[in-house]
Amino acid sequence: AMGGLIGTVAVATKHEIVLVIVGGLFVVEILSVIIQVGYFKMTGKRVFLMAPIHHHFEKLGWTESQVVIRFWIIAVILALVGLSTLKLR
Repeated sequence: AMGGLIGTVAVATKHEIVLVIVGGLFVVEILSVIIQVGYFKMTGKRVFLMAPIHHHFEKLGWTESQVVIRFWIIAVILALVGLSTLKLR
């Protein structure tokens, strides 16, 4: 329900691109699954060790804490980029 509300507000205010930027981490997570499944169905091989991509990093040896903290940093950066694109009146 909350995602639908946020999407509706983004469309109503014509800030769809800002929503994609701010939610960029979620977009990457979803795209990693789509890429993994599509590529596996076509070739029988995997792009990532495991999807979604945060599991891929865990399989590479990152601890769960490292993944979470790095994703937080990326989320903050994307939020700041999204906020900087808004026009203030």
